[in-house]
Amino acid sequence: MEMEEGGKVGPIVMEFPVREGATSCSPPIMPPRVRRRLSESKFSSPLTVEEIEIKLRNAHFRRQKFYETLSIKARPKIRSPSQSSFQEEDLGHRLEAKLQAAELKRLNIMAKIQMRLAKRDELRQAVKIGAEMRLKKERAELGSKVESRLRQAEINRMLLYKAYSERRATMKERTSQSLLQRMARESKYKESVRAAISQKRAAAEKKRLGLLDAERRRARVMVLQAQKIAKSVRHQREIERKEKEHKLENKLGRVKRQRAEYLIHRGTPPQSLCNSWNETMDLPADILSMKLTRCWRQFREMKKTTLHLTRVYDDLNINLRSVSSMPFEQFEFKIESSTTLQTSKRLLDRLETRYKLLRAFAASSNYGYCDDIYHLLMRVVPPKKNPRPRRSVRDKEQRRLISTKSPVKLARYQVRVVLCAYMIIGHPDAVFSSHGDCERVLTESAERFIKEFELLVQVILDGPICSCSRDSEHGTAKHLTFRSQLVAFDSAWCSFLNSFVVWKVKDAQSLEEDLVRAACQLEVSMIKTCKMTPEGDSAALTHDMKAVLKEVNTDQNLLKEKVLHLSGVAGIERMEIALSATRSEFFQARENGSPICTPAAHIVTPNTNTTSTVPVTSGNVDNERTNHVKRSLYGDDVNAMDAHPSSYSYSQPSGERVELENELIVNEIIHGKHPLFGDSYNYNDQQNTIKKKVKETMEKAFWDGIMESMKKDEPNYNHIVDLMREVRDKLSGMSPQNWRQEIDETIDLDILSQVLNSGKLDIQYLGKILDFAIITLRKLSAPANDDKLQATHEKFMKELAETCQHSSENSKNQHVIALLKGLHFLLEQTQGLKEEISKAHIQMFEPFLNGPVAIEYLRKAFTSRYGPPSGALVALPLTGKWLCSLKHSKDGEWIEQKTAFADANGRDKPSRGFLPSAPLRTGGSFAVKTNKDQTTSSSGSGSEQPKCEGGGKVDFVC
Repeated sequence: MEMEEGGKVGPIVMEFPVREGATSCSPPIMPPRVRRRLSESKFSSPLTVEEIEIKLRNAHFRRQKFYETLSIKARPKIRSPSQSSFQEEDLGHRLEAKLQAAELKRLNIMAKIQMRLAKRDELRQAVKIGAEMRLKKERAELGSKVESRLRQAEINRMLLYKAYSERRATMKERTSQSLLQRMARESKYKESVRAAISQKRAAAEKKRLGLLDAERRRARVMVLQAQKIAKSVRHQREIERKEKEHKLENKLGRVKRQRAEYLIHRGTPPQSLCNSWNETMDLPADILSMKLTRCWRQFREMKKTTLHLTRVYDDLNINLRSVSSMPFEQFEFKIESSTTLQTSKRLLDRLETRYKLLRAFAASSNYGYCDDIYHLLMRVVPPKKNPRPRRSVRDKEQRRLISTKSPVKLARYQVRVVLCAYMIIGHPDAVFSSHGDCERVLTESAERFIKEFELLVQVILDGPICSCSRDSEHGTAKHLTFRSQLVAFDSAWCSFLNSFVVWKVKDAQSLEEDLVRAACQLEVSMIKTCKMTPEGDSAALTHDMKAVLKEVNTDQNLLKEKVLHLSGVAGIERMEIALSATRSEFFQARENGSPICTPAAHIVTPNTNTTSTVPVTSGNVDNERTNHVKRSLYGDDVNAMDAHPSSYSYSQPSGERVELENELIVNEIIHGKHPLFGDSYNYNDQQNTIKKKVKETMEKAFWDGIMESMKKDEPNYNHIVDLMREVRDKLSGMSPQNWRQEIDETIDLDILSQVLNSGKLDIQYLGKILDFAIITLRKLSAPANDDKLQATHEKFMKELAETCQHSSENSKNQHVIALLKGLHFLLEQTQGLKEEISKAHIQMFEPFLNGPVAIEYLRKAFTSRYGPPSGALVALPLTGKWLCSLKHSKDGEWIEQKTAFADANGRDKPSRGFLPSAPLRTGGSFAVKTNKDQTTSSSGSGSEQPKCEGGGKVDFVC
C-alpha cells in the first residue's frame, strides 16, 4: 500500500489462486489450535455461560486483529488505469463473495457451538439436581448426628457442672478456713505490732521529754546570759544618757544666758508677740481680707468646717430617740464601728479646738470654765501598750538628744465616753448591774450632757435658737448661741465625766475584789491539793498535783495581769497582801486542829485602810480532771459548789466529798427544797453575784487568751486539741458503752493535731467533727427538746458558715477562730445536757429520800463529823450562842419540828431501804449502794426523835 501525491491511500490489491473452486470444494482442514482446544474440552469440566461469552469475545478480538494484519500485508501493484479499474471491480466481487462465505461459515460454527452449549447446559442442570438431592440427604444425616451429639453434650455438661459445683464448695470451705486462720494470725501480728509501737512511743516520749528538759535548761541559761548582757548594756547606756543629758543641760544653760545677754544688749521689749501681731495688723485690710477669703475657700473645699463635720455626724442618726428604740446589740455594733468612732472623734476634736479658742480670747470669769479634768481623763483613757522597739530603732533613738518629757496630751472630749452616755440613757439595764446613788447621779448627769450636746448640734446646724428655760419661774425665752451653748456643753461634760469616773472606779474596785478573791480561792485549793507546808515545801508531787500546780500558777498570773490593768502596781500589792494573809490564816487554822477549817482571804480595798476577811471557796473537782480552772468556766459541778462552797476542796478525799454531797442533797430534800436547779443552794445572793462575776471574768479571759494565741504568726493549736479532748470525754461519759468507740474514732485527736499543724486546714474535716458532736448531743437530749435543739443548732451552723464566708481566703486563722466558736458552743450545750441529766437523776431518787431513814442518816453524819451531842457545845460554840438567843421561841419551833418528823414517819416504807452512798453527778452511769446496817438501825430507832432536855444548848443541823 503506497501513498499517492495527494496524500490519499492507494487501492488494495489481493491475489487469489486460479483454482479457487477446487480448493474450496476440498474438505476443510481443522486448524491445530481448534483441534487442540476441542481435545482439551473433552476432559475438562463443563463450561458456564459466562466462560463461553468470555471466550467468544476473545475470539472476536483475535479475528479483528487478524484482519488488521492481513490488510497491512496487502501491497498495491502499478498497472494501467483501465486494467486497474477492471481488476478492482473483479476483486471487489470476489472479495464480497468470500466475505459472504466466511459469514456463512461463521454462522454454522456458531450454531454448532450453541447446540454444544445447550447440551452442556442440560448436563450441568442434571448434575446440579443430583448434587442438590445428595446435599439434602447428607444434610438430613448430619442433622440427626448433630442432635444426638447435642443430647450427649448436654448430659456431659450437667455431669461437669455437678462436679464443678462440688469442687467449688470444697474450695470455698477451704478458703474460709484459710481466711479464719489468716485473720487469727493477723490479729496476733497486729497485737504484737501495737505492743511494739506502744513501747517505742513510750521510749520516744521519754526521750522527747529528756530532750525538752535539756533544751529548756539550755534556753534558761541563754536567757540568764542575755539578761546579764542586757542589764550591763542598759547600765552603760544609762551612764551615757546621763552624761549626754548633763552636757545638754550645760549647753542649754549657756545658750539661755547668751540669749538673755543678747536681748538685753539689743533692747527687745518683753511683749514681742504683741508687736508682731500689731505689725501684721498694720498690713492693708484688702490684703488681709483676700488671704482670709482664700484660706476659708480652701478650708471649705477640704470639707473640714464645723458645719460639715456636724452634718456628717448627724447622718449617723445617733440621738436619744433612735438609741432608745434601737436594740442593745445593734447599738453596740454601731458605736463600735470605725466609721462612727472616726466621725464622732472629728466633731469632738473640732469642738475642743473651738473651746480652746474661746477660752483663749474670752474672759474666764464670764463663763466659768472647767479646766481641771486632766486627772479624770487619765482615769478613762486606757493605758497604751508600747510595743518593744527593734534594736536598730532603739539605738538610733538613744543617739538623739534627750529632751524634757512633756505631759501626755489627751483629748478633752473622749469619744467612747460620749457614746457611753447614750448607752447609759438608752439601755440602763444592760449597763448597770445595780441601781444605787452612784448610778442615779451618773444617769442624771448623762441626761443633762446629752441634752446640751444635742442642743449644740442643733445650734450648729440651724443657727442660734430660742429656748424656754424650765428652771426659771416665769419661763423666759433664752437665746442660745454657739458660744453660750459650747460653754454649757463643756460644763455638762465635766459633770458627766466626774460621775462616770466615780462609777468606773467603784466598778473597778468591785471587780478587783472579785479577782483577788478568786486568786485566794485558787491559792487555798493549791495548798490543800499539793499538801504544802508554811515554808512552801510540798511532799512528792504526783502527775495530777503537778498539773494542778501549773494551772493554778497560770490562772493566778492571768488574774494578776487583770488586776494590774485595773489598779496598777497598787492593786498587785493588795493582791499579794491578800494571798499572804490567806496562806497564814489557813496554816494557822490547820495547826489549831479545827474540825472544819474555812479558808479566808484578806482583801484590801483601795478605799479602806482595814482588811476585811472574806470566806474563800473552792470548786469541786473530779479526780480525772487536772485542768480544773479551765473546766470550771463551763459550770462543771456548779450546783454542788453553790450548795456549800466552803465544804469542797482539793484536799478532801473522794469518800469525804461523796458523803458531803449526799448529806447536802438529803438535807435539801427533807426540808422540802428542790435541789434540781442551780440556784437551790444559793444562801447568799451577794456571794453568788461575786462568783458569777468571777466566773464570767475567768471565762472571758480564758477565751481571749486562746483567741490571741490563734492570731499570732505561729499559733499554738494545743488549746484546740485540749478543748476537743474535753468535748470527746464529756460525750463519752454521757453516752452508752457501744457509742464510745464511734466517738473515739470520729474525734481522733492525733489526726486533728496533724491537720492543724500541717498548715493547710481541712475545713470539711473540722466541720464533720462539729456536725458529729452536735448530732450526738441531740441524740442524748430529751425528745421534748429536740425541736428547740435543732433550731438552735441550725442557727449556730448558719452563723458559723457566714463567719467562714466573710473571712479572708488567705487567712486560715479565721477558720480556726470559727472552730473555737464551735467548741465554745459545744461545751455550753454539753454542760446544759449534764445539768439536765443530773436533775433527772436527783428527781428520780427524790421519793426515796423522804423518810426517817434520811433523818437518821443525817443524825449519824452529824455525829461522825462533830462528835456526840454531849460535846456539841465545845465543837460548835457559835451555834450554841445562836440557840441561846432563840430560847424564847424554841418551844414553838420545836413543836413544828416534831410535827414535821411525825409526817415524815408516816410516809411510804420503800424509802427506808435507800441510803445514798455515791454522788449523783451529771452524765454517765452511776452506782447506788445500799447500806443494810444503817437501814436496820434506822428502822429500830426511826420512831425516836431528838429532844432538847432541860433547855440545854444543843447543836442540831438539818
